[in-house]
Amino acid sequence: MRALTLVLTALTAFLATPGLAACPPLLNHQFKTLQGQPFDLCQAAGKPVLVVNTASKCGFAPQFDKLEKLSAKYKDRGLLVVGFPSNDFKQELESNKEIGDFCRLTYMVQFPMMEKSAVWGKDVNPFFRDLIKASGTTPKWNFYKYLIAPDGKTVTAYSSVTEPDDKEIIGKIEGWLR
Repeated sequence: MRALTLVLTALTAFLATPGLAACPPLLNHQFKTLQGQPFDLCQAAGKPVLVVNTASKCGFAPQFDKLEKLSAKYKDRGLLVVGFPSNDFKQELESNKEIGDFCRLTYMVQFPMMEKSAVWGKDVNPFFRDLIKASGTTPKWNFYKYLIAPDGKTVTAYSSVTEPDDKEIIGKIEGWLR
């Protein structure tokens, strides 16, 4: 019994350590990247997250460049930019490999890109289902953006025409960064 008490005390102290945030339900999702690597959204707990549903053949695909620049500029200060390729609007390449090659070779994308999945409709992935519920907004097209506050609860949705470097998006991100 004493050993269990010591373990629980140590675990409680560890979890109470400043800088370690509990995983909010909205971020409590695991995916695989385009390269098949596991990716746990809980790693973004306590940080701002910009989530974008993407499609390689979409007219908004040049936003990949601004998303990559945003990620490069702010990732060391805590921002996570993450892409979710989807063929819901019939503009995505067939395979995860093709999508990954396109993103890397055309726009030098290095921010995490998850495997292709549905972002709305009956087959919506669980994370987007939760984003839609939290924001009250379903993606209307590719490159719809969801900005999640560090509290992991507050979500602001932005349309496809809103550029990733929009002053409102940047203002919110900069206000939340360490």
